Amino acid sequence: MSAISYEPIGIIHTPYKEQSETPIQGVFSPDSTGDIELYPQYTEGLKELSGFSYIILIYHFHLSRGYSLLKRPFLDNDEKGIFSIKHYERPNPIGISVVRLDEIKGNRLYISEVDIVDGTPLLDIKPYIPDFDVRKPEKTGWHKNAPNLPEYRQRKGIQPPQ
Repeated sequence: MSAISYEPIGIIHTPYKEQSETPIQGVFSPDSTGDIELYPQYTEGLKELSGFSYIILIYHFHLSRGYSLLKRPFLDNDEKGIFSIKHYERPNPIGISVVRLDEIKGNRLYISEVDIVDGTPLLDIKPYIPDFDVRKPEKTGWHKNAPNLPEYRQRKGIQPPQ
């Protein structure tokens, strides 16, 4: 197969200048905010997007420098396979985040529940539609018993899902 290439459609702006500053997941940081500067030629594609509370952002981990197939996740002490965790050092450094869409003004999208580093190139936006995107999993792998998860939830004041 030949190489695949994409052009960014915009830039994600956040207060996080380093990867180590970003929240593990936006759901754990509801007050974290940012904005998306969509390139003007894509503004028309925002039609009807303001009717959604959440959007899915697909982006390029531009600060990633290589990858390892084994990595220690943020909430566990043992290495896992890269495809079983959400680490940014991946064979194809592509990130996906669900963020709250607060407002759209022209080609600017104002978002919260952000877990993305400043200056990240945006590849795509999709609406978050619970009828399509929410599933009840039967199993969640290593994550269910991650040793650092209870402490992290307590520090952030987050209740486990019911």
